[in-house]
Amino acid sequence: MSVESALPAGRSGLDSKWKVLISVMFGIFMIILDSTIVNVAFPTLRSEYGASLADAQWVLSIYVLALGITTPVSGFLADRFGIKRIYLWGLGIFALGSFLCGIAPSLGTLILARALQGFGGGLAQPLGPAQLYRAFPPKEQGTALGIFGLALVVAPALGPILGGWLVDAQLWRAIFFVNVPIGIVGVYLGSHFLPDYRIDKHTVFDPLGLITAMVGFGAILYAASSAELNGWTGTTTLVIFGIGLASLAANVYVELYVVKEPMLNLRLFANRTFLNASLVGYVATIALFGAEFLMPIYLQAFRGRTALETGYILLAVAATSAFATPLAGRLFDKIGPRMLITVGFTILCINTWQLAQIQGDTPMSYIAVLLALRGLAVGLTLQTTFTTSLSSIPLDMLPRGSSLLNSTRFVVQAVAVAVLATILTSTLSANVKAQLDQAQATPISTTAPFGICETPGVKAEDNIPLDVIKSLAGLPAASANAAKTKILNGLNLACGESMQGFEAAYRITFYASIGALLLGLFLPGWPAKWSGRGSTQTNIPGGH
Repeated sequence: MSVESALPAGRSGLDSKWKVLISVMFGIFMIILDSTIVNVAFPTLRSEYGASLADAQWVLSIYVLALGITTPVSGFLADRFGIKRIYLWGLGIFALGSFLCGIAPSLGTLILARALQGFGGGLAQPLGPAQLYRAFPPKEQGTALGIFGLALVVAPALGPILGGWLVDAQLWRAIFFVNVPIGIVGVYLGSHFLPDYRIDKHTVFDPLGLITAMVGFGAILYAASSAELNGWTGTTTLVIFGIGLASLAANVYVELYVVKEPMLNLRLFANRTFLNASLVGYVATIALFGAEFLMPIYLQAFRGRTALETGYILLAVAATSAFATPLAGRLFDKIGPRMLITVGFTILCINTWQLAQIQGDTPMSYIAVLLALRGLAVGLTLQTTFTTSLSSIPLDMLPRGSSLLNSTRFVVQAVAVAVLATILTSTLSANVKAQLDQAQATPISTTAPFGICETPGVKAEDNIPLDVIKSLAGLPAASANAAKTKILNGLNLACGESMQGFEAAYRITFYASIGALLLGLFLPGWPAKWSGRGSTQTNIPGGH
């Protein structure tokens, strides 16, 4: 099938392909930044709106839910109305949602605005890479996707720093307003620099595929994001998971056996390279976002670091990823993915095992070194697997392929974080868990930071919350000392049990990394012959 390509021609200055790359990076950076910048402000949002933990959790859950529902549809809409148009609509909707978040007068309004953000992000995010594949020649596509990958690794790391700074300055609404000018510039750049690719065949609407995909992905994402709150065996969690799994099973049947032109072309997984690279990429996603979930908890709740300090420490991941991702892209063009994946996951396996051994008093300098090594491994693997997957399918199937990859990665990410959270708390005794749950349910304190295992500048024998110290001040000395000793013993027990939880969580990721390393050995590339994009393509039924 022919595809209309409208690359701007005859313009002086920067080549059109680089303008496309800059435009796409600008918009996608904004969307990914928002995934972590809001997390830092979560306690402040609870305090500002006087919300319970269960109600405030929707601020985070609805965004992931909207992403999961919208992402599977973006490929179909791009085929129907054009990649450029849907991408720009996505950015515009995201920026509008951000503005509405910033002025939200109530928690309910904020949740609705966050849903609008997720809707716009789900439309735009999968379509960025698809445009790069058309703008760059085959021999440069790895380089382009490697540079584009900077947004994927730097934005999540900058989110906590920027968010922490704005929250500390009591400017929490600015974490939403910052997206508005970025979104406007992104739409302006995209409208001027992005070519308008259109498929010359009228696509057929697939209502059954749309409904089953939206319900399936949405239910799984919501159940996973709320599993820690409702419990994995809770009725709500089990029912929603059941609905999600049944819907996804129905979607598989509909897309493979019922409709002639599926919205999600699951037959892409019949391509061995696409399937293999996707599986390896899921583990790389777990490694990146799992570490970003576990490490902030460790640094803030157990080592007493502020949100801003935590953001600076996590910059070690971004710094080495920012170096490794473009380098991996260039090497991909020359030698293919196999060696990059092998080296990256070897580093990741060793690094994950080392992180499984951290304790409540592990030096911060050592933690920073481990995070830097992790960033190097993620930089070699995360975007490489994505590039490999999309390199193995025909050009006219890129929007659907990117949509399929992104939607499944969202599910893997959400479920993995929920599982890691459960593993983290599985080692806690009933008494310790009750104490931590009670602390989490109490109103947000404005006192100094406190770490269960360590608080910077505080002696170990005095490491109890400042509010508790004040409450003990009015007691007789003997009673105060006895109460203090009891509290310290409880905190030491909580620290020890929690470190066992971190070890168990990272160990699961370690085993998954070994599996990904073995799968990566079957990917194409050096030492075998590597012919670049197209060398792994196969004819896929159900395409355009």
